[in-house]
Amino acid sequence: MATIDIHDLSGKKVGTLDLADEVFGAINEDLLWEAVKHYRAGQRAGTHATKNKKLVSGSGKKLWKQKGTGRARVGSIRSPLWRHGGTVHGPQPHSHAYTFPRKKVLGALRSALAAKLADGKLIVVNAFDVKEAKTQPFREALDALKVDKGALLVEVANHGNRNLDLSSRNLDGVELVTSNEVHPYQLLRYDRAIFSQPAIEKLQLSLKNAASKRAHEASEGEGKSQKKAARAPRTRTKKAAEVA
Repeated sequence: MATIDIHDLSGKKVGTLDLADEVFGAINEDLLWEAVKHYRAGQRAGTHATKNKKLVSGSGKKLWKQKGTGRARVGSIRSPLWRHGGTVHGPQPHSHAYTFPRKKVLGALRSALAAKLADGKLIVVNAFDVKEAKTQPFREALDALKVDKGALLVEVANHGNRNLDLSSRNLDGVELVTSNEVHPYQLLRYDRAIFSQPAIEKLQLSLKNAASKRAHEASEGEGKSQKKAARAPRTRTKKAAEVA
């Protein structure tokens, strides 16, 4: 079982935390790519559009009679075959979001946490004890934690720490999220991930229970398949044909 140091906002080590192997274990890069692709697809506005024959400007009058001119038949100047005509089968506003299995999201979250730990960019603080709602003191606290680039701050839901919200929102490259809303994309986007001790303990417990449940279901399914394979095949007895 791996361990990680716990610091306070002054950068001083105040303890250690045990990390579960079920959460901070293997890194599935393919699953991380799928999770990032799903997240970015949901962020797309999907407002791109083109004008079809009905929407472009121009008269709808038939340009010349149908027969007798020797020219091709034309019904409108807004035809897609003409310059400045409508676009056929062009993009229209729609949502790019699609469903993504919850088990995959949790698996990608475990892989993202494991990747941060392996890179040495996972930081745990005992608490975000921000005394006043000022940006400069909180920036100094991040410098004490050796955070010189972007950072993702993760706190428990309904933490009620208004000073933390006000102190971090004006910092460039710093985002504050709750432990029940953190996404693998956010962990990969920022250089450092800073968790409060209650937040990482709660998140680790949830991911560990989900992984244990999945392993239990997989073992049950494997046991059923083995029992099914161990059954003796049924043999049908054929009646002897009567010979005339």
